[in-house]
Amino acid sequence: MTDLYGFCNFLPYLCCEKNNFTMDLQSLKNILFLDLETVSGQASFDKLDDRMQALFVKKMRFAKTDQSPEELYADKAAIYAEFGKILVIGIGFFSFSGDKLSFRCKALKNEDESALLKEFSGFMENLTQKGSWKMCAHNGKEFDYPYLCRRLLINGLPLPKLLDIMGKKPWETPNLMDTMEMWKFGDNKAFTSLDLMAACLGVPSSKDDIDGSLVGKVYFETGDIDRIAAYCQKDVAVTAQVYMKLRNLGELLPEQIDIIA
Repeated sequence: MTDLYGFCNFLPYLCCEKNNFTMDLQSLKNILFLDLETVSGQASFDKLDDRMQALFVKKMRFAKTDQSPEELYADKAAIYAEFGKILVIGIGFFSFSGDKLSFRCKALKNEDESALLKEFSGFMENLTQKGSWKMCAHNGKEFDYPYLCRRLLINGLPLPKLLDIMGKKPWETPNLMDTMEMWKFGDNKAFTSLDLMAACLGVPSSKDDIDGSLVGKVYFETGDIDRIAAYCQKDVAVTAQVYMKLRNLGELLPEQIDIIA
């Protein structure tokens, strides 16, 4: 199990410290940045039982493709909470020390999804006891937040307070932020990837090794969860930097980003 104690020890300090930063920079306090890496629940379509195979085919009936169910499962299963699972949860927050700003990020990782989600839930409980927090993810409202909620319930686990959003309207969840939604400015025509936004805003790419489309391949062919976790942490840091750019709060230098093993 990932050791969160050292990571969590910074939280009371972050919540309570009075510093000389401008009010704008202080708006970065108490935001938990999040990113998920997901894979298909089984290594291949033929590993599903008959019922789940039939339900996956039904789910894909509107897909405009000539791909077989086996090919579709390899390509698409990971993005659906009903057929995928969470392998890595990247988390990060801004930390203030005197007049210095830094960003600390860590990846929770476990092939046992239930254990991973229990660890994440414990972290969230500890977090919300230390103050009022917000959460931010890229495309979080369409992917990360609902995926997390569904997988928690599928694993028989309660929803953390911050993610207890079942049936709520968007205006009833102001503590859940989404950098892609911020970028839309009311335009609903298209998805904008984190990498594209980062490129437009002058933020270095996180795709220097793998990207999201290769996570399943890396996991099922090599089992290298550490490589996936490293990529996830970079995505968390990029999301935080994109958020800063969207708020006109400057930028982070590489030495200000603290990757916690």
